[in-house]
Amino acid sequence: MDKILDTIHGPQDLKNLSAEKLNQLAVEIREAITQSVSRTGGHLASNLGIVELTIALHCVFEFDKDRLLWDVGHQCYAHKILTGRKDRFEQLRQEGGLSGFPNPAEGPYDVFAVGHAGTSIATALGMALGTQQKGTDEKIVALVGDASIVNGLSFEALNNLGLVKRQMLVVLNDNSMAIDVTQGAIAKFLSGVRLSHTYEDIRKTTTRILDHLPVIGRKMEGALENFKKTLRMAISPSRLFESLNIPYFGPVDGHDIPSLIQLFKALKELDRPVILHVYTKKGKGFTPADDNPRKYHSTGPFELNGEAGVAAAPGERFFTEAFGDALVDLGTRNDKVIAITAAMADGTGLNKFRKAFPNRCIDVGIAESTAVDIAAGLAKQGLKPMVCIYSTFLQRGFDQIFQEVALQNLPVVFCIDRAGAVGGDGPTHHGFLDIGYMRMLPNMEILCPADEPDLRAALDYAAAVNKPIAIRYPKDSVHSHGPQQPPATPFESGKSVFVRQTSGEIIIVAVGSILREALKAADILRQEEIEIGVVNARFAKPADDAIVELFAQDKTVILAEDHGLACGFGSAVLEQAVRKAHASDNIVMKAAIGRAVLLAGPDKFIPAACRDRQLDWMGLTAAKLAQTVKNLSRTKIRSKE
Repeated sequence: MDKILDTIHGPQDLKNLSAEKLNQLAVEIREAITQSVSRTGGHLASNLGIVELTIALHCVFEFDKDRLLWDVGHQCYAHKILTGRKDRFEQLRQEGGLSGFPNPAEGPYDVFAVGHAGTSIATALGMALGTQQKGTDEKIVALVGDASIVNGLSFEALNNLGLVKRQMLVVLNDNSMAIDVTQGAIAKFLSGVRLSHTYEDIRKTTTRILDHLPVIGRKMEGALENFKKTLRMAISPSRLFESLNIPYFGPVDGHDIPSLIQLFKALKELDRPVILHVYTKKGKGFTPADDNPRKYHSTGPFELNGEAGVAAAPGERFFTEAFGDALVDLGTRNDKVIAITAAMADGTGLNKFRKAFPNRCIDVGIAESTAVDIAAGLAKQGLKPMVCIYSTFLQRGFDQIFQEVALQNLPVVFCIDRAGAVGGDGPTHHGFLDIGYMRMLPNMEILCPADEPDLRAALDYAAAVNKPIAIRYPKDSVHSHGPQQPPATPFESGKSVFVRQTSGEIIIVAVGSILREALKAADILRQEEIEIGVVNARFAKPADDAIVELFAQDKTVILAEDHGLACGFGSAVLEQAVRKAHASDNIVMKAAIGRAVLLAGPDKFIPAACRDRQLDWMGLTAAKLAQTVKNLSRTKIRSKE
């Protein structure tokens, strides 16, 4: 039997399919997504839950000219398959392949590159206002998850929907899950609604909405009374959105394609913003993801075994796991330690801490700014809050880091996972900015542990000092054998560790896990009878005076960091060195500064690829570091000649 998916080359091919064929297409899309993600890794559970909803949207709207705004973008896999990209889908999140998020460079169906949450209603609002200004009639749809709609930015946008005097549809995709179980009072409110209604209740709600919506072409004045009737009949979430003067419809079944198509056809004719509340099942169609959507939210490659979904063989120990174990150990010794995260308890390694200390682990949902301010309040009360958030998401709380933490000099610890290159998630998720936005803040210190013993020592230091601390570490292996390793030398403020001393002229100063590559490079060079020194910087701020002194010793210094070049560690060291050189009018030092090499992320967005490949592009792999040293050695020899 031929697959229906084989006949789908774009959304236009959906228009004449029967309900039976559309349902079969949903099954085939789920199979395609599961097969592909099992090979490449990616966001699985959320994409399996949104297939029918995506099909129905594309059956009704023309999103090459209408506008579909995603929130968050990791739910867009079925959308990509339906919009002419299915032949490239096996290269999802791979170098040169499809992005795991919407990407306007891939075609007209993706409007924004979306990797964060809470943005779709606000950007849709802007696009709707733009159509009002221009007098055009394209339809605007914002597709937002139940975890994203409680984000502060979402509520700010909802508060301003009254500015829009034309069609705009907000689809609330409610699966009662973010990455983890959705947190907060509004999430509990929506969850209570979900649990209090049977499938038959939801079916009846769909019928009521369709019965009371205005007929296509009917004047809006005549439909106002129908709106009121619908709102009176709508169940409890209407109270929340009615208070914001937003017409609400739902909840309805997000897996009932024919009913969704009817609803979208009717709702797209309304000349005002409305919300359609849709229930979907995260992980639908793949038993392991259905049973454990948290585990299969974002997964690496895994083996398929019928429907059993056997995880791939465990690999090396990662920084996230090492951090989680170290934090549990610290929490056992220090009852003032409180862990805070923003919907990322598993992703940031807090699952063990949450189990060990449930009353000392706070998940605020997708609300990074709130997480930072809660931490500030806890610190004011004499506790030791650890804010555990990915680098890319912590950017959303920058003003709170400045105002409530750094300005007050409060001892909040920012545990920054996914610092540096992140691999397949690509530009929206790289952590290339955290040193830059943290080091400009007075009172802040930035620690860059190189391995697991370093990470444990960094946490101990952060817990002991009375100032704001940031600890950054990558999505990478720690290349260790667990917490039984010998302890690292304790951290001292602004002090680096000279791992390999040398009488030679070239020194690599490595930041964080790049130390491993620098040591490998030193081994490669030793085989060619080239000796170099290697320094574990440990601190991005304050930079060690001993590193700056290397210029005064006429050393050629390579500053290597998994961060953007602008405002990074290398910039900090050179700023400090230039000040010292001018203050002392040291000609030797000035010349050495001129020979310095900065290796870091370029001034452009680095695409998805494996992390090793991204490090190679930045010149941070052992082979590239060794080659840089050899190039410098040859230059030195030629200059002497």
